[in-house]
Amino acid sequence: MSVATRSRHWPAEGLTRVPYWVYSDAEIYEEEQRRIFTGATWSYLCLEAELPGPNTYRRANLGTMPIVVTRDGDGNLHAFENRCAHRGSLLVLKDSGEARDITCVYHNWSYDLCGNLTGVAFRRGLGGKGGMPPECRPETYGPRKLRLATLCGLVFGTLSAETPPIEEYLGPDIHSRIRRVMRAPVKLLGSYSQTLPSNWKLYMENVKDSYHASLLHTFFTTFRLNRLSQKGAIVVSASGGHHASYSLAADSGGREYEQAGMRSAREGFGLEEPKLLEWVDELGDGIGLQILSVFPTFVLQQTRNSLAVRHLVPQGLERTELAWTCFGFASDDEAMTERRLRQANLIGPAGYISMEDGAAPGFVQRGVASAPDLLSVVEMGGASVASEDNRVTEAAVRGFWKAYRGYMGF
Repeated sequence: MSVATRSRHWPAEGLTRVPYWVYSDAEIYEEEQRRIFTGATWSYLCLEAELPGPNTYRRANLGTMPIVVTRDGDGNLHAFENRCAHRGSLLVLKDSGEARDITCVYHNWSYDLCGNLTGVAFRRGLGGKGGMPPECRPETYGPRKLRLATLCGLVFGTLSAETPPIEEYLGPDIHSRIRRVMRAPVKLLGSYSQTLPSNWKLYMENVKDSYHASLLHTFFTTFRLNRLSQKGAIVVSASGGHHASYSLAADSGGREYEQAGMRSAREGFGLEEPKLLEWVDELGDGIGLQILSVFPTFVLQQTRNSLAVRHLVPQGLERTELAWTCFGFASDDEAMTERRLRQANLIGPAGYISMEDGAAPGFVQRGVASAPDLLSVVEMGGASVASEDNRVTEAAVRGFWKAYRGYMGF
C-alpha cells in the first residue's frame, strides 16, 4: 500500500459516499498514474481511421504519459512512449503525420515505427575522438512499448502484462453496446478539444450520471430529446467501471417536468432550423441517445445521428483536457453526412447539449476545495451498482468508485 492510500481512508458507508479529498490530493493523483493509467487497464488511444495508411502516426496519452501510435509500412499498429532514450525529449511534436522513421529533434537519435532505437548521431565519435564507449547500450533505455487491442476501429493500449483481453475487460454487455454503434468502417468528420477546470474523475462521474442529464441540460428537456420519463435503462459492467445509458427517441415523455416547474422545461420554445433534430433510426432499435464509458477515461456517444468518441487526458490535479472526435461511416451517403455534421452542433464545448458539462465539474471542484474531509452523497437509486431498467439512479457512478477503489487499494 502506498503512502497516499495509507494516509486516506474511504468512508464507512462505502460506495454511497465519496470523500472530497479524492479530487484534490496531489499524492492520490500521482498514485492514479501508476495504479490506473499505467496499471492493468485498457486506455483508449485513437481511432484506427486516424492512421489512414502505412507509415503514419498519431499522438495520444496514457494518463499523463505521452504516447505515439503508429502504423508501420506493413500496416501493423504499434504504440510506444513519446520519449527519447537519450535525454527524455518528446520524439513526436505534431499531432499526426506520415513518416518512415522518427528522429528526435534534440540530438537526432532515430527510431523505427515500432519504437526501436535505430541510430545514434556520432555514436562512434568524430575523427577518433568522443562518442559513446563500446559497452554503452542506449537501446536498453528506449521508449516503453504498449500492448494494443483493437475493437471495431477503436485502439486501446496498456503497459501491463496483467491486463485481461479487451473483451473480458469490457464484459459482454458493454462489448455488444460498443459494437452496436461501431458497426462499420469509420469516416472522420472533425475534432475539437476543451480544457476543463477540474479533476478528471469529476467529468467521468458526470458522464455516468444519467440522473443529471435532463435537469442540467435545458435543451435536452425543452426539445424532449431526453427526459427521465422516457423509456430507457442503464447498463453497468460486472467490474462497475464501464457503463451504458440509453433512452428511446419515440417516447417523448410526459409533462412531469412542466408540472414540477423545473428550470429545464421551457414552454413555447422552437427552433429556427428544425432540421437540427431530424433523426433517422439507422440502427432500427428506436434508441435516440446512448452514452457509453470505459474505465478509466473513454466515452462513446450517440446523440440522434451524431456520433463521437471522447477522451479525457489528465493535465494536473485540477485541469483536464477533453478531446472529441466526430465520425460517421464510410458507407454514409451525402445526406447522412450532412445530418451528422448538423447534429454535431448538439455536442462539444459549445454544443447546445454538452456545453454545461464543461462547467458543472468545475463548480464541484471549486465547491469542495475547502472541504476535503467532507463527503458527497451518492444514494440516488440506493446502494446498488447493478444494471437498472430506469435512469433515476447513480448506480453507474457508484460502479465507477467500485472500480476505482479496486485499482487504488482503498
